[in-house]
Amino acid sequence: MRKSFAFLALPAIALALAACGSSKSSNSSTSSAAAPASSTPSAASSTSAAAPATVTISAKTIPGLGPVLVNPAGRTLYTFAPDKAKKVTCVGGCASVWPPVMLAAGAKAVGSGGVKASLLGSDPDPSGGKVLTYAGWPLYLYVADTAPGAHAGQALNLNGGLWYVISPSGKVVTKK
Repeated sequence: MRKSFAFLALPAIALALAACGSSKSSNSSTSSAAAPASSTPSAASSTSAAAPATVTISAKTIPGLGPVLVNPAGRTLYTFAPDKAKKVTCVGGCASVWPPVMLAAGAKAVGSGGVKASLLGSDPDPSGGKVLTYAGWPLYLYVADTAPGAHAGQALNLNGGLWYVISPSGKVVTKK
């Protein structure tokens, strides 16, 4: 009787282990390393052959404020006074209201419409990744600005400091 039970249990255990192994390897970042050599180079070459993404920052004139920086969707970009044109300080709950403009690994920021490429850069985000900067200022969006050109965050004192738009010249605009 024991022999028949062992005979039935072994395939069931092997099947369970195989299922766990295939599930784990499909979600694992090391699974491509274990894949056959013929599939690994094509996956790697398609990733490395793709041109790095670009993020285009441009200018839009807002009545009363003049030309200010906007993201590719036309949404107004802001600076946070406590950053002091040095580093990202809006994190945690602040960053959920004022999401930083992230620059993906390998991506490049480009300027158009008067935006100076020499003023574009990036700083490390304490939460990980890189935040796009202009004239040293980390750039943020405001969640209440839901349409291109909206600027409800201008001169707003919220989440520990004042928020201002920035001009293509790199000057923070403090008008209300």
